[in-house]
Amino acid sequence: MGLNTSGTASTAEASFATTRLDHALDMIKKHGINWSRKNSLWPLPFATACCGIEFMATAASRYDLARFGSEACRFSPRQSDLLIVAGRVVMKMLPVLQRIYVQMTEPKWVISMGACASSGGVFDTYAVIQGIDQFIPVDVYLPGCPPRPETVQEGLMAIQRIVREEGVKSSHERGKGLQLVIESAPRVELGPGLRERSLADRESAPLI
Repeated sequence: MGLNTSGTASTAEASFATTRLDHALDMIKKHGINWSRKNSLWPLPFATACCGIEFMATAASRYDLARFGSEACRFSPRQSDLLIVAGRVVMKMLPVLQRIYVQMTEPKWVISMGACASSGGVFDTYAVIQGIDQFIPVDVYLPGCPPRPETVQEGLMAIQRIVREEGVKSSHERGKGLQLVIESAPRVELGPGLRERSLADRESAPLI
């Protein structure tokens, strides 16, 4: 490893051995430990409105959340590390949400799914929390009412990229959270003539 056998090592040779060891440890941590962590994020869906239905669609076979290792939805805070707040949160529900967040073990992340969880949405009333980031840290915001399953997947992959590149940091080190905003997935539009053709084929199809 760059050290001589006489019992004395030169400064260059010693630093060479230390550098190679640090490099090996970094590679093991980045491509081993962090790789395992990013592919085993277990979500806890705190679903209170229509965003919960979109999350169900994300976990179903069409979008298949299991590809990212997050199909194991745990409804126990001690067995999950990703809190997904899907829907509006009212004042009476806020202590329950805060208790669930405190009971989650480190490391833990939070996704604010939809306009209602992020800013209150259309419910600008005294009973609805105007943004959960006033009370718990938020790492990723998902815009939309409700967000499409592609947006949910992009938010999950954003957390995976952070875990892979920067490693795992506790919620105390992140402060108010990473506060990343995910862009909505582009809507697919049919080309000229294809929409009319699809409607005509649908009308001419025999009834079963």
